[in-house]
Amino acid sequence: MNLLDRLLTLIPVTGQLDFRCHFGTPWRIDEARAPDSQIAWHLLLSGTATVEHGDGAPVVMTAGDIVMFPAGHAHSLHEGEGRQKDPPHFEAGAGFTILRQGNGDAADVLCGRFFFGTVPYGLIQTYLPSRMVVRGGRQADGQAPAPGSIGDRLARLIALMRDETMAQEAGCEALVGNLSGALFAMTLRAASESDNSPRGLLALAREPRLQPALSAMFDTPERAWSLPDLAELCHMSRATFSRRFDEALGCSAHDFLTEIRMTLAGRKLAHTTASVADIGESVGYQSDAAFQRVFKKVVGVTPAQWRAQARQAERR
Repeated sequence: MNLLDRLLTLIPVTGQLDFRCHFGTPWRIDEARAPDSQIAWHLLLSGTATVEHGDGAPVVMTAGDIVMFPAGHAHSLHEGEGRQKDPPHFEAGAGFTILRQGNGDAADVLCGRFFFGTVPYGLIQTYLPSRMVVRGGRQADGQAPAPGSIGDRLARLIALMRDETMAQEAGCEALVGNLSGALFAMTLRAASESDNSPRGLLALAREPRLQPALSAMFDTPERAWSLPDLAELCHMSRATFSRRFDEALGCSAHDFLTEIRMTLAGRKLAHTTASVADIGESVGYQSDAAFQRVFKKVVGVTPAQWRAQARQAERR
């Protein structure tokens, strides 16, 4: 099992389509910061769009491109000039809303969200780029993706989502929701296979020599893994292992192991009745106090608070 499989097994992701947008000119989307445990995504079906967020440089999207915001940042999409938009017109669709704005046929955009449910998602929020743009319609050289490639499969998934939202036949809402979840995994895979994967999980996925250590941390996080242990699994010196890990991910192996442990603990708190102390022990902490201290530092709330929040969310 590779890194992305392990990540998506540990943190299951579901998706939802909120809007299909038909834009003329001028047009503009402004989205506030996403709520906790959600990631906004936009899929450009036709036309062009300019993406802006925070202090980052604007990025131009073309048909087939996908943008998501793992850190939850507020952001904007527009036709390129960012002019004042006309009031939008809303229509009810099959489980989503159809939005029309501007004059003509400048762009067609699907807008939705990915959800992480009752699982801490710091591994995704911290170690993915704050803004991810994946070129789903073409390769870096501008050519169509090769048949059977990840780019080709992503393009076919996008085409299916487009066709389903246009036809709006029986089962459309459920089908598009499931396709949205698949879109997250497919987008991560495409991004990880890029030659210029940014530092973080995407770069780590391209480091085959580090995979034995990653497998060990995901498979047996309760073990007291030391730096020499992990380096030995990868047949590296401690110094080389530490350097390679930090260059790829931007943090130490110990910090990454802690994130894995707290994510797994969060799942167990939400979905089992085991005691906090037993869950702490199951992820490698003999001291209940030490586990509670680390959990609050990483997740932001105590284990008891996380369990209460998770149960409240499931009752909604």
